[in-house]
Amino acid sequence: MRKQNKLQGRLGFNTDNGRYGLLSSDLWINCGFHCGDRLEVKMNDRWEETRIEMTAGQEWYLVGTPYCGNLEFVRARIPA
Repeated sequence: MRKQNKLQGRLGFNTDNGRYGLLSSDLWINCGFHCGDRLEVKMNDRWEETRIEMTAGQEWYLVGTPYCGNLEFVRARIPA
């Protein structure tokens, strides 16, 4: 089985589209995730699979994690 390459960075809010995206340094790797998009986030020195969703109150959150509301600077990665 071939190991899949991952693009890694941090989450940041893109004011142009009102969505969280993935940044490497200050460059967009992904300029905006949609509800249901899958990614991995770093929690307790481990990569955990999750997906991004939005509450009825219009707050972004990561399913199965404590991250809700402000997701800025959460370490994340996606398939290359």
